[in-house]
Amino acid sequence: MVREVVIYPDKRLKLISREVTEFDETLHTLLDDMYDTMIAKRGVGLAAIQIGVDLRALIINIPTEESDKQLRDHTLEIINPVFLTMEGSCKTQEGCLSVPGIYEDVERAQHVKISYQDRHGNTHEIDNDEFLAIAIQHEIDHLDGKVFIEKLSYIKRKKFEKEWKKREKN
Repeated sequence: MVREVVIYPDKRLKLISREVTEFDETLHTLLDDMYDTMIAKRGVGLAAIQIGVDLRALIINIPTEESDKQLRDHTLEIINPVFLTMEGSCKTQEGCLSVPGIYEDVERAQHVKISYQDRHGNTHEIDNDEFLAIAIQHEIDHLDGKVFIEKLSYIKRKKFEKEWKKREKN
């Protein structure tokens, strides 16, 4: 089921998400709804808080180079993620379903290693230095109550706020 995406500056985006403790049908339905919502809104990642649920759950589905399709079985379901390492630095243009139409260069770690659980509570690790590493950091920021625009320089942030207020009026 496609759910409504929480849009900035909604205060729910500031919430620090709670750890998932029940790996049950309710969680599975949430993850399925997150996938449906992400695909419908043309995203590559979505944190549960972006549909108003303050649980440490996120999904990522990066289209493959061979196909621009985001097949359900290629979706990473990441529950209770924890950074093990963050190394290097890179700048990449990011956008966000909760801040529609805004794209900015954001500085992040180039290489990350995380530990996480899947929908059944099994523990896994991801070690990545590609676009997936950026997407993971972006979505974990949501779980920690942060939106990517908060990473912008003071001047870029002020420019964004001015443009965003103008858009909201129209």
